[in-house]
Amino acid sequence: MTDTEWKHHLSHHHRYETRPVDLWSQHTWPNGKRLALYVAMNLEHFSFGDPEGAKIAPPNQLDILNYAWRDYGNRVGGWYLADLFKKLNIPPALLMNTAILDDYPALADEWLSCPGVELIGHGHTNSERQGELSTEAESDMIRYCRERLQSYSGKEVKGWLSPWISESSITPELLAQHGFSYTLNWAHDDLPTELHTSTGELLSVPYPQEVNDIPTIVPNGASIETFCSMIESQFAELMERSKSSPQVMGIALHPYIAGQPFRFHQLKKVLKRLMEHREEIWITTPGHIAAAYTSMVEK
Repeated sequence: MTDTEWKHHLSHHHRYETRPVDLWSQHTWPNGKRLALYVAMNLEHFSFGDPEGAKIAPPNQLDILNYAWRDYGNRVGGWYLADLFKKLNIPPALLMNTAILDDYPALADEWLSCPGVELIGHGHTNSERQGELSTEAESDMIRYCRERLQSYSGKEVKGWLSPWISESSITPELLAQHGFSYTLNWAHDDLPTELHTSTGELLSVPYPQEVNDIPTIVPNGASIETFCSMIESQFAELMERSKSSPQVMGIALHPYIAGQPFRFHQLKKVLKRLMEHREEIWITTPGHIAAAYTSMVEK
């Protein structure tokens, strides 16, 4: 038997290179900090009667139960969370569907009033998966979302997270083409990474897939106590690792999950404990992390 008879050809994305984990060991984030921490708030809106979306029960024909549960985040939970971010002086990484601006503009305004907020594109609605759109429709959606968010906020929007982290084979090309400088879709590292595209430069900034209330609490059934313990364990380990190499930690939240009162009660305690370390860490947003990494690489 020859090598070619048993070796299986592995398909490859060809988006990024491998690298040793201590490649940037001599570098630091601004002000000599070694751990960068950001907290992402996902403001999402859903189409009534559409089965797409996180669920706490099997959907029925007119899925009021799951739709109304998700809508609680925009009507109630999101407001209490915005107040908490302000009280704890956490600059939000605000990942927002543009559909929020149509039906919940006051909620968007409340979050945009948080000090240090960064607005990040998150598609038009989480009732659609970006990777299932035609090339023309995906391109139009990306362009529309960036233009709408920039018009609304008066600031440049540089980052993107696809609804459901759903990509087509050319999503990175379309993001670079339409002016985005980083994506949160690829959760493959604890530092930013250059992505190869045929249309321009694009960074991948780490985004959490498990320190994230949707996958951990909804399909996997973790309690809020377990989720908060995961946050603290992630923080403790990355603090230790940051002694030898700069690190990035993200926490991803959704108002209809983290904003439920029994979860909110526990979450605000753990966030308060993390903020007690603000003199030791860099509390920031993904856009600042991307910019600092670019400066680090250029040195």
